[in-house]
Amino acid sequence: MDTKPQPDAQWDVSRKYVREVQQHDNGMVEFEFAVGEPGLFVEMVMPRAEFEDFCAMQGVQPTQGRLPEHTDGSAAHEWDWSLRDAREQHFRTTR
Repeated sequence: MDTKPQPDAQWDVSRKYVREVQQHDNGMVEFEFAVGEPGLFVEMVMPRAEFEDFCAMQGVQPTQGRLPEHTDGSAAHEWDWSLRDAREQHFRTTR
């Protein structure tokens, strides 16, 4: 019996995605980087020159904007958040 996990047949690590989210006044670029699946990404920030080098090394052409969110109130919408959202929303706590 082989208990070793097997990768999904649809998972293709040669597919890479970069979405530029924001260009900051200080020259930093905020972006999302994904491998294999555009909806599973890491949030990254780096200077414009390094961002352009990163895109060239990964062989990707960046797109603009973020992925569309799920319908408000749906169960899937509960997972539509990012560290950027948390930073900007300033969650309130009750005491």
